[in-house]
Amino acid sequence: MRADVLTFGETMLSLQTEGPLSTGAPARTAVAGAESNVAVGLARLGHRVAWAGRLGADEPARLALRTLRGEGVDVRHATTDPEAPTGALMRERLVGDVARVHYWRAGSAASRQRPEHLTAALAEGARLLHVTGITCALGPGPLATVTEAVAHARAHGWTVVLDVNHRARLWSAEEAAAVLRRLRGSVDVVIASEDELPLIAGDADTDEAGRVAQALAAGVREVAVKRGGDGARLYGADGHRLEQPAPRVPVVDTVGAGDAFCAGYLSGLLDGLAPADRLGRAVTTGAFAVATRGDWEGLPHRDELAVLNAPPGGAIR
Repeated sequence: MRADVLTFGETMLSLQTEGPLSTGAPARTAVAGAESNVAVGLARLGHRVAWAGRLGADEPARLALRTLRGEGVDVRHATTDPEAPTGALMRERLVGDVARVHYWRAGSAASRQRPEHLTAALAEGARLLHVTGITCALGPGPLATVTEAVAHARAHGWTVVLDVNHRARLWSAEEAAAVLRRLRGSVDVVIASEDELPLIAGDADTDEAGRVAQALAAGVREVAVKRGGDGARLYGADGHRLEQPAPRVPVVDTVGAGDAFCAGYLSGLLDGLAPADRLGRAVTTGAFAVATRGDWEGLPHRDELAVLNAPPGGAIR
């Protein structure tokens, strides 16, 4: 059976320290990447997900593949670059829930991904293609891969979802806007935080409603706006405008919350939920992420979605 979702992008070795690196704080080893975080979230919610990124021929790659396989993600179409390493990041916990992230991704295997590396995965088919602005920012090859994948998905009737996911260390707002605005005519759903929405539409004087209206006029079917602890808004080409507050949870770690939101929203789309229900699922999965440590480790399985309804300090018996 074809996958429900195909995604690809850079998955990295992740070293997560318990305090500042300068103090010699111990580190936990994991893997992380926006697209693979979403893939894990969707797999835990019961969907068939394929991740087709590019990795080095090294131990971090083995860890990444083992982790994703263990979470039920199909990695048969992941490819290996024998001449470039798997990327890496380090996340230092500084104080409270504040962290500092360092990246080592220049010249990585993922930065050398090309359209031909995705051919087999595209040929196998999917219901939905998930891409992010991060992959677009990694270099000409990854950008060409995103562009051709979006064109293929569009031509074959898949739903195309773009998570803006802007990373200022990878490219400027001006560079991101120039690329992402070209893609929006081929995208069905845009997911963006409030500060990322200007990369998709509008000018300096355009308000949120105006930016969304421009994106919808360009062909986007839905725009989901992430608002952090204030929840999210959803705008549709059919005129619906919804607002969903976020569940109130203790904030432990905000990294990965946007990916969790994206996984919840895509899950709702795949399940055919009404707009309000899929937005509700998205803020719920986002709340799981901020209430637990790690990029994806705390994401819920389908039978755990109602856990946040339990009273604080309660026990499920």
